[in-house]
Amino acid sequence: MNPESTPKCIGIILDGNRRWAKAKGLPTLEGHRRGEDKVKDIMRWAKEAGVSHVVVYAFSTENWNRSPEEVSYLMGLFKRALTVQLEELKKEGFRVRCIGERERFSPELQKLMNSAERDTQDLPGPTLVLALSYGGRAEILTAARRVAKEGKSEVTEQEFSSYLWSAGIPDPDLIIRTGGEKRLSGFLTWQSVYSELFFVDTFLPDFSKEEFQGIVTEFAQRERRMGR
Repeated sequence: MNPESTPKCIGIILDGNRRWAKAKGLPTLEGHRRGEDKVKDIMRWAKEAGVSHVVVYAFSTENWNRSPEEVSYLMGLFKRALTVQLEELKKEGFRVRCIGERERFSPELQKLMNSAERDTQDLPGPTLVLALSYGGRAEILTAARRVAKEGKSEVTEQEFSSYLWSAGIPDPDLIIRTGGEKRLSGFLTWQSVYSELFFVDTFLPDFSKEEFQGIVTEFAQRERRMGR
């Protein structure tokens, strides 16, 4: 594939874990575990395709409203991802970045996020960006408050972007949502203005390499006018 037509940054809305588990007659929590494992596969496929950044929508600001049991289990998965899974990612050269309301997590998880970023920052990549306690509106509001706090009355789009949680991360060239829903649900609201969107019916645990490669191939065939 022509490197110029390869997406540099891909956003993934991880959806369908609970419905996959229900369809299989398995506990909801097993669906989340299978979904977490799929992220490693996606990173490997992205690396093969020449993608530099993959932003995964792992936990939204609204997800805090789920049952205490489910939230607690997800916190455990995040801890596992930032410890056991991190070692596997490091061996394959992946960098890790976390964006979102980091302060809402436990001190232990915050420390693990900081360590993951520090310990992988010099690896060759690609970069796995974990959107945790993330919401597009919350990100924009937080950035606006930071601008106001500094007393700035006017900023350019480029300057404003530097106040976002995603500062330094390319805008997504394409966004994939698994699970059949056809909405962005607050994912990368500012950054997705010119993103190509792909909605697939497959639940995340069943999302395949063939589907991923098919999406990347179709992306390369689309004409992106970027508003021109």
